[in-house]
Amino acid sequence: MRILVLNAILFTAEKDVIPRVKSIKDTMIYNMCLGFKKLGHEVTLVAAEDYRPEELEQYAFDVLFFRSKWKKVCKPSVLPYLPDLRGYLKKNKDKFDMILSSEVFSLLTLDAAIVCPRKLLIWQEVNVHQKKFHEIPSKVWHHLIVPLFMKKVRVVARSESARSYIRQFCSNVSDICVEHGMNLDKFSYSADKKRQIISSSQLIPRKRVDYAIRKFAELHSLDAFKDIRLLIAGRGVLEDELKQLARDLRVADSVDFLGFITQKELNSRIMESMCFLLNTQRDLNVVSIPEAVVSGTPVMMNSVPASSSYVQANELGIVKDDWSVPELVKIINDNERYVANCIRFREKLSNAHMAQMLIDVFNSSSC
Repeated sequence: MRILVLNAILFTAEKDVIPRVKSIKDTMIYNMCLGFKKLGHEVTLVAAEDYRPEELEQYAFDVLFFRSKWKKVCKPSVLPYLPDLRGYLKKNKDKFDMILSSEVFSLLTLDAAIVCPRKLLIWQEVNVHQKKFHEIPSKVWHHLIVPLFMKKVRVVARSESARSYIRQFCSNVSDICVEHGMNLDKFSYSADKKRQIISSSQLIPRKRVDYAIRKFAELHSLDAFKDIRLLIAGRGVLEDELKQLARDLRVADSVDFLGFITQKELNSRIMESMCFLLNTQRDLNVVSIPEAVVSGTPVMMNSVPASSSYVQANELGIVKDDWSVPELVKIINDNERYVANCIRFREKLSNAHMAQMLIDVFNSSSC
C-alpha cells in the first residue's frame, strides 16, 4: 500500500512554545511510520514546518514539512493550519491507498475528509474536549463540522476512553483500539533488575516529579527499602528546586539526578530499573510508558495517560491515581511477576504489529 500520514504536531509544546530539537526520529509518529515501512508499504509523513529539526536528517521514508499560517488563531502547537495541504491532496490523492490522520479535531483531517473521505482513517487520541477558550472551539467543531464532513469517516481510537468519547460524534468507530507502536530494534529487555526505580521527563510542574521524590522518601524510611535508589532523568526549570527537596527530605544521597542523557543510555537505565514512575497532570500520550514496558520494566502510574488502560488490563504495572508507598512496596516485592508480564507483552507493542492493526481496521470497514 501507499500510505500518507498526516500528523502536523510531532511533539508536545510547553505553554505554546515548540521546543527546538535535533531529530524527529524519536517521536512516536515517526516510529509508527517505520512500522508501515517494515511491512513493505510506501510511507509519506506530513508535518508542520514549525517542527522541522534544527539539523538536516536522512529519513527512511518521505517526510514533508508544510508551512503553517494564521498562527495567532491557529497556533501550531494546538491547531496548525497548513494552507498548501488541500492542494497537495487534490493533486496527489490518486497516489495513495490510505490516508491516516491524527485527531478528528484537526484542520488536516478536515482537508482529507473533504478531498478524499473514502481513503481516510482518523486515529483518535484525545478523550475530552480541548479546554482552550472554555471548550467552545472543540464543541463547535464536534457538533457542527464533524456531522457535515466526518460523520461516517472511519475512526480508530488509541484508548478505550478516546473511543467512548469520539463515538458521541462519529458513527464509524472501530471496536478495537490501536496504540502507538515501538521500534523494538532500539530496545533490549532484561529480567535482571537493580534495586532502583526511575523517572524520566522534563522537570516542569505538570510532570509532578516532586510527588515521586516525596513518595520515594516515604518508601526509603522503611528498613527493607533503604537500599533502593531513585534515578531522575531530564532537565527543566524545577531542577534546582527538586534537588533541594531531596536534601530537605534527607534522601539526596539516594537520588541520582542524571540530567539530559542520550536515548540509548536512557533505554539502558530504564531496562535495569524495577519500575518506571509517572504521575503527570495532563499528558495523554507518554512515550516513556511503552518504552518501559518493551524494556521489561513495569510502570507505576496514574490514570491520566491513555495507555493506562492496557497497562492495567495486562498487569504491566500499577495504575492508581495518587499512588503511594503501598503500591511501591507491591511493585518491588512482586517485581518478577510484573517484569514477566511486560516481556510477554513486548511484541504486541511493536510498530509493525500496530501498523498492521491500523491497516486491518481500514480494510475491514467501509466509508
